[in-house]
Amino acid sequence: MLPGRSGWEVIQELRDGGCATPVLFLTARDTIADRVKGLDLGADDYLVKPFAFSELLARVRSLLRRPPLDQGAGPGLADLALTRSEARRGERTLDLTRQEFLLLALLVEHRGEVLSRAFIAKQVWEMDFDSDTNVVEVAIRRLRRKVDDPFPVKLIQTARGLGYVLEARP
Repeated sequence: MLPGRSGWEVIQELRDGGCATPVLFLTARDTIADRVKGLDLGADDYLVKPFAFSELLARVRSLLRRPPLDQGAGPGLADLALTRSEARRGERTLDLTRQEFLLLALLVEHRGEVLSRAFIAKQVWEMDFDSDTNVVEVAIRRLRRKVDDPFPVKLIQTARGLGYVLEARP
């Protein structure tokens, strides 16, 4: 609802251009679909009006506490490698959204560990897990399409009833 263009267009252009600057949506759009769309397009946080100024400040402080993407992600797994701005499998660069990249970086950082849906939701979207939402499952499926489907060795595994783990399996 910006003059001349939408916030969706702005975030899409920023992320497509490789801009990794943290983005917090501050908006009157309050439906779950709007929140999910904003986060899926690459927003780091989403705050709906009206809001308490103290909450806005806390969310900005939270974004500022996040380490740069090149810290903590580790070298990768198998033929997967992460740098500050890209993910690769072998010689192929993976076309990931910012949220997909953050999700993959979290999995790589905790490779070999089963991560619960609640943990993933909190770390990637800073949201308390709601069992009625399938945000994590949808994000994992989209990430698998890019990270696993084109390759013989699958990296993102489901631990039934527990969550997800990054480990190489043929």
